[in-house]
Amino acid sequence: MPLLERFLRYVAIDSQADPDARGTPSSPGQRRLADLLRTELTALGFDAAVDDHAYVTARLPARHAPAAAPTIGLIAHLDTSPDASGAGVRPRVVRDYDGGAVDLGGTLRLDPALFPVLSGKKGKTLVVTDGATLLGADNKAGIAIIMTILERLQARPDLACPGVAVAFTPDEEIGHGAELLDIPAFGADFAYTVDGGAVGEIEYENFNAARADLVIHGLSIHPGDAKGKMVNAVLLGQAFLDELPPAERPENTEGREGFYHVDAFTGDVSAARLSLLVRDHDADLFQAKKDFLAATVARLNAR
Repeated sequence: MPLLERFLRYVAIDSQADPDARGTPSSPGQRRLADLLRTELTALGFDAAVDDHAYVTARLPARHAPAAAPTIGLIAHLDTSPDASGAGVRPRVVRDYDGGAVDLGGTLRLDPALFPVLSGKKGKTLVVTDGATLLGADNKAGIAIIMTILERLQARPDLACPGVAVAFTPDEEIGHGAELLDIPAFGADFAYTVDGGAVGEIEYENFNAARADLVIHGLSIHPGDAKGKMVNAVLLGQAFLDELPPAERPENTEGREGFYHVDAFTGDVSAARLSLLVRDHDADLFQAKKDFLAATVARLNAR
């Protein structure tokens, strides 16, 4: 099956992760995609399995390789981001890209001025959506690539290669990607996650990550009788945000610098909710960020 055809087949399955769900996988679409991949792997001649949590695993034994050759792992995740819908994806293939802005529909455009990565794609084939959903390339592109690699290796038994272990994992987007993977059973000496990045580039380090959800309880009183009584939950949320260091926001950081990212802020006078993402490569600085949030909440409650 051609790589592009595989990819378009996978993005048709809504496998969006649900951060509020309990259990793994967090959404039924991930199970559907896992079952499809097992079927395809079996058809290619692999002994593939799907466990109760939708982890798909398969193995290609080493051939024409030294006995000491390591087993290489290839990993990709089944789920797509909860930030935008993955249902009803309508992909559009843009062939021989001209290097300009790509209209997605309505007022939405992919513009090289905002996305410089496009400037190096002139003459390439792009796949985009109509702007109403995610495409799901993160990480169904990785899945399609790994499946195509396996298909080609199966078609060329004369080629020497080390053992290859494959794992397709659920709920990476909400922090559970490798949490329930049986690492010894997976059996890889070295493993690579195929997930974005430039061709030829290998990322060898990952950040520490947490999500903080703050529930703010206010007291709603008629404004004409509010003096000394009203507690405005929205303003309390703003007071919390004012405590966060401006230099430690995503728009002001780069490289290994950690940050607090305000992901959502909703509510009214009586109740509000804040959701923040916390990131840092350094474990001690990561813990310090979490401690700072807890201390800030304590200070505001005391006030």
